Amino acid sequence: MTGKRKRDLRFHWMSTGMHPCSCDTFVALPPSTEGQRVIFGKNSDRPCDEVQEVVYFPARDYGAEEKLECTYIEIEQAPHTYAVVLSRPAWLWGAEMGANEHQVCIGNEAVWGRENADDDEALLGMDLVRLGLERADTAVKAVDVIADLLEKYGQGGNCMEDQCGFTYHNSFLISDRTEAWVLETSGKYWAAEKVEGGHRNISNQYSITTQIDKEHPGMREYAKDQGWWDGDTPFSFAGVYSFVTTSRLEAAGSRYCEGKRLLEKSSGRINSEAMMDILRNKESGINMEGMFASTGSMVSVVPLDPSLPGVHYFTGTPDPERSVFKPFIFVEGIKELKLTSSPCYGEDDPAKKKPRFQSKPDRKHPLFLKHEVVAAIIDSTGERGQKIMQNMNDLEKNKMAEMEAYLTGGVGDPTMVVHLFTNTVEEEFQVYSKS
Repeated sequence: MTGKRKRDLRFHWMSTGMHPCSCDTFVALPPSTEGQRVIFGKNSDRPCDEVQEVVYFPARDYGAEEKLECTYIEIEQAPHTYAVVLSRPAWLWGAEMGANEHQVCIGNEAVWGRENADDDEALLGMDLVRLGLERADTAVKAVDVIADLLEKYGQGGNCMEDQCGFTYHNSFLISDRTEAWVLETSGKYWAAEKVEGGHRNISNQYSITTQIDKEHPGMREYAKDQGWWDGDTPFSFAGVYSFVTTSRLEAAGSRYCEGKRLLEKSSGRINSEAMMDILRNKESGINMEGMFASTGSMVSVVPLDPSLPGVHYFTGTPDPERSVFKPFIFVEGIKELKLTSSPCYGEDDPAKKKPRFQSKPDRKHPLFLKHEVVAAIIDSTGERGQKIMQNMNDLEKNKMAEMEAYLTGGVGDPTMVVHLFTNTVEEEFQVYSKS
């Protein structure tokens, strides 16, 4: 697809209201949450046939001259990377969402604006999610890591496992034990807003207006040079860099507005269950169906108390309404999450060979395969499907009840949770085998 064709298609989306849409990310902090906890959540909305895997990488040290191969480009490796758990499209290096051992959580969103998204291969927004998690032990440090990488390497390249080409800029919602940050980008330019309490959500449009707590030093001057801002009126990042106005962003029916409404509805008592309910909400469009669908979901519960562990729930399967959120806790000794890891094709992977994406290999992991069969049964049978759903819900609720002991009392014996996620997947298999 030519650059002109991509621009024409993008303007067609904007003019007809057929906005490209993918993902919703949420965070709630005290006093919006139940207890002294931060609650983070995201639905990853991607092409409906794309497989999303849940993977773990331990902390690691590197030599001074080592390089890192991301999805498309090679960059300098950091001296040390933190342990991370990620939910990611199986064909790429980065991640849609995840957490690290310091309880930093990050999710990204596709955004489009006045600046053309770059076709040239650089860092994907999903690469920046993983890089932020591997290199930052606080949310604000993750903002700086991503901003520095944007300046040095840029963002760009096809964001879909397909030859058609699908490019966008990125926004990020980043949280830790004490605060959250919204980071929104346009090419190498960016603005960031600090969230110290209450709740915040992001969707597929710029949302930072006049509250800008950190920014690219040339961001305003660039907007003036482009004729987007006169230099006199109050500067709104969304107002200046967006195609659409902030009033349209707030319009009833948008997923951003619906997500904000659902957060407000539960404000003061937002917990893991409330966040999962928001992600499962189909009426709002947050639990997406169609050509783009919710292919993976994540909810994190992070106590403010640094002596207590965070619990990070992942589905690893499409449609959170028909999936089990399975818990993960960072401890020493965690091994590869084989039941949610997709086949590896090495250098023969069509995503790595140029020209890229000439074929599409089977990337279904063991959990995806079993869930695919059970989802078809749920869709096609009445009472039997309802019974399966009930058993899945019971497993999830039992695990959430077990996690409360760790969230309030800590992890006394790490060996009790070192296989927590994998063991829960195996329990999910048992539910399926009885169907």
